[in-house]
This record gives sequence, structure tokens and C-alpha cells, in this order.
Amino acid sequence: MSTKYVFVTGGVASSLGKGIIASSLAKLLQARGYKVTNQKLDPYINIDPGTLNPYEHGECYVTDDGAETDLDLGHYERFTGCPTSQANNITTGRIYQNVITKERRGDYLGKTVQIVPHITDEIKRNIKLLGNKGEYDVVITEIGGTVGDIESLPFIEAVRQLRWELGEKSVLIHLTLVPYLSATGELKTKPTQHSVKALLEIGVQPDVLVLRTEHELNADLRRKVALFCNVAPKAVIQSIDVSTIYEVPIRMREEKLDEIVLEQLGLPLNSEPDLDSWKKFLYKLKNYSKEIRIGLVGKYVELHDAYKSIVEAFIHAGAVNDCKVNIVWIHSEELNEQNVLERLKNLHGILVAPGFGHRGIAGKLLAIQYARENNIPFLGICLGMQMAVIEFARNVLKMEGADSTEMAAKTHYPVIDLMDSQLNVTDKGGTMRLGAYNCELLEGSKAYEAYGQKNIQERHRHRYEFNSKYKEEFEKAGMITTGINPESGLTEIVEIPAHKWFVGVQFHPEYKSTVVKPHPLFVSFIKACLS
Repeated sequence: MSTKYVFVTGGVASSLGKGIIASSLAKLLQARGYKVTNQKLDPYINIDPGTLNPYEHGECYVTDDGAETDLDLGHYERFTGCPTSQANNITTGRIYQNVITKERRGDYLGKTVQIVPHITDEIKRNIKLLGNKGEYDVVITEIGGTVGDIESLPFIEAVRQLRWELGEKSVLIHLTLVPYLSATGELKTKPTQHSVKALLEIGVQPDVLVLRTEHELNADLRRKVALFCNVAPKAVIQSIDVSTIYEVPIRMREEKLDEIVLEQLGLPLNSEPDLDSWKKFLYKLKNYSKEIRIGLVGKYVELHDAYKSIVEAFIHAGAVNDCKVNIVWIHSEELNEQNVLERLKNLHGILVAPGFGHRGIAGKLLAIQYARENNIPFLGICLGMQMAVIEFARNVLKMEGADSTEMAAKTHYPVIDLMDSQLNVTDKGGTMRLGAYNCELLEGSKAYEAYGQKNIQERHRHRYEFNSKYKEEFEKAGMITTGINPESGLTEIVEIPAHKWFVGVQFHPEYKSTVVKPHPLFVSFIKACLS
């Protein structure tokens, strides 16, 4: 069977949840036995989100093959359980970079290089990359931004051309907002009509309209939207606000989104979608017997999307432990010696988040010291692990001024140092240690108990590492290396065995946590917080 394509666009406003709708549809088609993958096209000119400040774009998600991608790829993986890759996230920057490289090579044989056809051809080529593999029945491509944005015009034009070429092999879903005016008590469809009109002016007719709303949409309103937007009434469906994103697949099933799409693609419905495990997870999520408070210490806590995968990993692991995890957001810049006891005293566990740079480091060190000295379960991720090493060096080993050379280049005790492979790197984008690497666990350690196996693979995003020349001193004092990369000898995990549960990991376990397979480290961490 040749691959079919679904395109998801958005109108009226950004952040309506195109990624969640795309992920939910993928889940439903997957539950019917189809092989599905998701793709995100981002209209910004950055090559990837790797150099973007989290305040700009939220979390940078990393795939197994080392691609720094949009956070929506995290949703795709969490919903379907299928790993993504570089091919699943394309930016305007990458499109232009590819076209300009071809032009410099002479591939265009002296022709004038233009948006149409050269940029649009490159976009179409990237969209079809996943389909050409022959692995997937359906490729769902989400177009970032909002219809009408200048940046997204080449992508919409490429979709117009591709739909013409594909014929009945494609469906376009348009997600819009139906705002509620409390002053008049009305739901207004005019923004949706204008959004579809903008699409039609570009030459694109949506097949399905998903209307994001705070209130139920009645049949008359749906018929009105269908009439003005040239869409079948049954293909106008609502996406009403829900308490958790994991309810959306169930709601989309109730709205028959999967049936409508399969019918328009000419694909058989097969059996009813198997959503039993998903429903069990939802039941656990809403019917818990215990609650805990975990402090998430970081410098971007005003923007929860900066730690999106960590938040979701806590949800997955909480359900396994029959527990609701209440995250207490703690800004590391606001922690000091005067308030640290007051801010942290009622927590069951502390997680120190990843990040870069020196801002907020003092607060992270204080949080780690509090967790270590008070036997509070602690998980440090990436920079959080490095801070745990520095805190131990300063307060246990009495290495005054011990630091990372990222923060203090001339420290006398560089317990965290730049990796050898990074010494001559000058470009910032895509040059870190990225993607999945092997890790060998020490039997009997907390990490080994959590994973239940000796050899694992986890995803990384860092330039600095634990300085192995200090390893012996640390182990004598009680902080041991329990995870090592077998190829490089790099320390991946540190633990304090005398502590209830104190684990620092150089990798990002949160990237691999899904609904079906909650991450074992998060499951173990929450279990320790409950005991």
C-alpha cells in the first residue's frame, strides 16, 4: 500500500494544540493497526531549536539520532511510543540551507533560484522522505505557526502543490478557535470562517475542521461552519478543553476523527481501535490514592514548557505508583541561605533540572545540599547532575571553589570539565554530544535496580562532563559512579549509596518516557519519595 498523507494546519491563534491533535490522530490510527509517523514543519529560520532560548520556544527535544527538535516531537513519541528522528522535524532554516548548498554546488544548472519551485520542491521532498521509506501507511505532517503568517506561506504553498499531486492520498485538517464572548453568551464562528478563507485564497481547501472550544458546539453551529467553509457537516468536530492532554485521543475517537480521516483517505476501518491500555492509564491518572510534592528547581520555571518532558514523565510515573505528583516550581535564582529551609521543607523529593550557563547556580547548589543532608530523594538531570558533583566536592571533599569550567574557567578544582571532543568546537548549533549513547550500570546500584538490566541507552545533550581524574576521591568520600559509557569511559550516573535515593544522570531520561513505557528512573524516584 502506498503511503497516505495527513496535513494539520492551524488558524486564528497559535498554541491551540495542533501537536496534540496530530498525536491523538496518530494514536487512534495506530490503535487500528496502521503504521503511522508524525512530522513537524517549523517556519522559523533557525536550523533547529538547539540554539533557541527556552523562553523563546520551550523545551528542545532530542531524538535518538541526535536531532535537536521541536517539543511537539515529544508529544508524538509519548502518544505513539515510536521514536522520531531528524526527518520528523524540518525548519525553514534547514530548507533554505539545503537549497543554498545545492545552488553553490551548481545543482540548478545556472537557473534563477526562487521560492517556487525550488524552496517548495525542497519542502515537498522533505515531507515525502518518511513516506518514501515504505515503512508507514500514514504520515501526519503538522505545519507550525498560524495560517496567514508570512513565514508559513511557502509551507502552505508546498502543501497545495503536494495535495494536487497526491490526489486522494491526502487529507487536510484545519484547527481553529471558536471563541466564547461572555458578555453576550455567544460562541463566534467568524474567526474560523476568516481562517478558512485565508487558506482558500492560497488554494487550499480543508477536508476536516477541528474547532477548539471551551463550550459544547451544537449541531446548528457545526452546520453553519460546514456551510461557510465547504466542509461536510460530519467533518466539523469539536476539541473541547479537557483536564489532561491524554484525554484528547478518547475525545477525538468520540468525534470519529479517525473514521472521517480513514474514509477520506480511502482506507478500511479494520477493527475498532484498541485503546484499553490507554483507558487504564487515564483511569489511574484520575483515580489515585496518594499525593506527593516534588520540587522542580530550575531557572526557567515561569515557562513550564521549558521542562515539558520532565512534567510528562512525572505524570506517567505517578500513574504507575498510584500517585498524583504535584510539582512545586522553584526558581533557582530565588533560593538563598535565608529561605532555602522554608521553601524546601515540605517536599517529598527534589529534582534539579537541566540547563546551561551560570544563572541560578547558587540556588541549585543549595537545593542539592538540602536534599543530601536531609536524606530527601534527589534526581539531578544533566546540569543537575553536574551541580550535585560540585556541591559534593565543595561541602564533603572541602575542595574550596570547586566548579565547572563552564562557569569558572580557572577553578583550582575543575570537577566538571569540557569534553575532549568539544575542545576545538566554535559553532554552537548541533555540536554538543547529542543523541543516544550506551551506558553500563553497576549491579546493586539504584539505577540498576530501576532499570532491571546492566546495559541501557539514553539520550544526551551536553558539552561538559564529570572529570574522571577526581573519581577516586569522590568514591572514597561516598559518591560513586554507577553508570559508565563503555566506549569513552564517560561517567553517566553518580549516586550516594548511603543516601535514601540520590541519583545524578548526565543524560536526559525524560525524553524516553511514554504513556506505555514510563521511564524506570522516574518510577523509582517517585517510589522512593513515597516510602
